[in-house]
Amino acid sequence: MARYRGSVCRLCRRETQKLYLKGDRCYSDKCAVERRNYPPGQHGQGRAKVSDYGLQLREKQKVKRMYGLAENQFRLTYKHAARMRGVTGHNLLLLLESRLDNVVYRLGFANSRAQARHWVRHGHFAINGQKVNIPSARVKMGDVIGVREKSREVSQLKEAMEAVARRQIPSWLEVDPANFSGTVKALPAREELTMPMQEQLIVELYSR
Repeated sequence: MARYRGSVCRLCRRETQKLYLKGDRCYSDKCAVERRNYPPGQHGQGRAKVSDYGLQLREKQKVKRMYGLAENQFRLTYKHAARMRGVTGHNLLLLLESRLDNVVYRLGFANSRAQARHWVRHGHFAINGQKVNIPSARVKMGDVIGVREKSREVSQLKEAMEAVARRQIPSWLEVDPANFSGTVKALPAREELTMPMQEQLIVELYSR
């Protein structure tokens, strides 16, 4: 599968806002968006007029990059959301938020979604006691996501668990650092997703 191997700070600069792709660096004064809050490239500081299509495309690219999905993955997720009952845009965000790699990140077990995806692929996590190594696996209300017994001695995981108390855990999740686990209390309501996302623009883009 295609994989982006370039600078992730460049992606944040292209969207002119923090996507929190680099973990702790995003919260420091080393953040590229803090230093150069304009798109990269020769014409990054120009004042190009953006069309409606351009706004829709930028919003789709922003959300896709934020969750670390490839173009085909994101399109399939949108199609799934469109088949579900309810508002398509909200369904899309629910599907993205309920991915295992995202939940691991939201629980504070990883510094970024990329790191969470890496650890899930290497089999460090389990859902309800069952080992899962698929980052796109969907979690449901009541699921317990835990670090497997053999993985609790991994130094980076231990450091992340020690820092959980300092992280802001979403209200729809509950973390238990002592047992290296977290519980999905409910799927998030739209107002609980605080990142600036205009999902309606994505719906309009794919509805063209």
